[in-house]
Amino acid sequence: MALSTRLASSLWPTLAALRWAAPRQCRGLSTPQGPEPSLDLRGIFPPLATPFSTTGEVDYAQLEGNLSRYASIPFRGLVVLGSNGEYPYLAPHERLEVVSCVRRALPRDQLLLAGSGCESTQATIELTVNMAEAGADVALVVTPCYYRGAMTSAALIHHYTEVGDASPIPVVLYSVPANTGLDLPTEAVVTLAQHPNIIGIKDSGGDITCLGLMVHKTRQEDFQVLAGSAGFLLASYAVGASGGICALANILGAPLCQLDRLCRKGQWQEARDLQHRLIEPNTAVTRRFGVPGLKKAMEWFGYYGGPCRAPLAPLSPAQAEELRNTFSTNGWL
Repeated sequence: MALSTRLASSLWPTLAALRWAAPRQCRGLSTPQGPEPSLDLRGIFPPLATPFSTTGEVDYAQLEGNLSRYASIPFRGLVVLGSNGEYPYLAPHERLEVVSCVRRALPRDQLLLAGSGCESTQATIELTVNMAEAGADVALVVTPCYYRGAMTSAALIHHYTEVGDASPIPVVLYSVPANTGLDLPTEAVVTLAQHPNIIGIKDSGGDITCLGLMVHKTRQEDFQVLAGSAGFLLASYAVGASGGICALANILGAPLCQLDRLCRKGQWQEARDLQHRLIEPNTAVTRRFGVPGLKKAMEWFGYYGGPCRAPLAPLSPAQAEELRNTFSTNGWL
């Protein structure tokens, strides 16, 4: 059975329930019970790729050019220094300058989320404070993972509590097991959701059952769940996610914002059809080819992708052709 068909089959019970609840009208996403969020994260956020020159330096002129092109897309905000921004490969001063550059170009009504997670709690706090001073509205804090065997729920709760206590800006948790080899346990998320300065999570794991459970268990808190990938965006909305931080938005930002709108209006058939066309391109620029694939595809859609920093290697000609075919066969090129 094809992946798209399996996805459709798994979603139909949820979507059918939504339609059955309102048989005479098209029902969109309902507002979850609980308090109004202190900071509204509903919508699509692209985790920006960091552009480098051919000599390996951050190319701020190309970054500004990409920001200018993104200005016409109705994103809720932007994310810098996430996994797709090659965050581990940037020096501390580069990280702060990237945040400052994006903040200067971004309208004040759009949110700027900045990655500030480090391996130690002390370093995370220091960088988070610096990110706030550079203009970030929200800190996106990835799970520490080098000593992953010691990263129990208790250790992670202590880490994030300390960061939340010290941070001058709200904190969003970031679970990306494909890169860290570590899932942020649901029970830890539920506990941390009670912290007044921890307002959400970007969950890139792709387990819709866990994502839905997080939404359910935190519904009385000032806490929002964001899908971490475009491949399961519709499914995430169906179980109550607020929005998405999706690598594919660097390339297909407008279609992802359209999917967001369709789900909110309850136009589930149109949303499903669009979601199907996004699954394979999303897989190609995430699990299949990663950041080099993302940057290569950006070039075909009018953005500057440019090289990655070593040791990330560029795609081979055969890989680039496979990537292009994936976009073409789904009607994007």
